[in-house]
Amino acid sequence: MTPEFHYLVYSASLGLLLLISASHAISHQLGYRWTASNRDEPTPPLKGIAGRTDRACTNFLETFPIFAALVLVAHLSGENGQLTLWGARLYFWGRVCHAVASVAGYSLLRSLIWNVALVGIVFFIVALI
Repeated sequence: MTPEFHYLVYSASLGLLLLISASHAISHQLGYRWTASNRDEPTPPLKGIAGRTDRACTNFLETFPIFAALVLVAHLSGENGQLTLWGARLYFWGRVCHAVASVAGYSLLRSLIWNVALVGIVFFIVALI
C-alpha cells in the first residue's frame, strides 16, 4: 500500500471520529430522546462544542471526497511521487489541526489552518496535470 493510501485511511478514520464526536455532542445537547426521534420538528441551533464539532465534521466531509478521488487517480495513473506524498501529508495533518482548532473555538486559526489541507489538494492536482 502506498503512503498516500495510508493517509487516505488515516483521513477516513479522522472523518469517522469527527462524525461520532459530533453525533454524541449533539445528542448530549439535544437529548438522546431527540436522537432517537424521527426529527420531524425543526432542530434548535447547536451551541458551543456541539455546534463547533458538527461544523468541523461537515467541513471535513466537504473536502474528503475530493482528496479521496485524487489519491485514487494518482494511484491508478502511476503519478505517485514526492508531490502527492506531501499533498497527502498536508491534507491529513491540516484536517487534524483544523478539527482541533474548530472544536477548541479558535476561529481565526481554524480558518488559516484550512488552507494547509487545501494546499495538499492542490499538490495532487499539480502532480496530475
